[in-house]
Amino acid sequence: MTNNIPSCALYARVSTDDQKCEMQLDELRSYCQRRGWPIAAEYVDTGWSGAKHNRPQLNKLLKDAKLHKFDVVMCWKIDRFGRSVSNFVTNLENLDSWGVRFMVTSQAIDTDHQNPGSRLLMQILAAVAEFERSMIVERVKAGVRAAQRRGVHCGRKPKIVDKLKIRELHLRGKSIRAIADEMKLGKTHVGRIVKPAA
Repeated sequence: MTNNIPSCALYARVSTDDQKCEMQLDELRSYCQRRGWPIAAEYVDTGWSGAKHNRPQLNKLLKDAKLHKFDVVMCWKIDRFGRSVSNFVTNLENLDSWGVRFMVTSQAIDTDHQNPGSRLLMQILAAVAEFERSMIVERVKAGVRAAQRRGVHCGRKPKIVDKLKIRELHLRGKSIRAIADEMKLGKTHVGRIVKPAA
């Protein structure tokens, strides 16, 4: 920190490639500008679910936070940072141990040590976000079950495997690895097919 003016890292995330993070970033930039806080870096994950704890830009942000390249991590809404309570809390504890403050601008959340009530609110909001995600997952599962009852196939199309060709290649002396590569199958799958012929 220089003259008690914190440098900020902005984090934004959208779930699909056709969505844009500009609205989130504009809000965060405006927030910093109004306070005269310099922006050290911006981290944007596009096409990543909040449930994924391994996101390229979030990982980079955490690595840079550990090196204390900025004083504050800011995001627009808590569910942009993460929806899993355990992962969210772990990341917050890491930021805290590295001396990096965390703020959510649209929800008035700030982990500044002078604001203990905000930490409680943050954990409550994280729990709500995880509950929301579990409800979405349950609705998707219910939709899949309903579609299957109507005879609609859900998921990947079953792969047609030519077992005779696999056994023939094996009898010609080809290795399981070579057969797997040629047939675009896993070695374990090929091994199960050729085992009776071995």
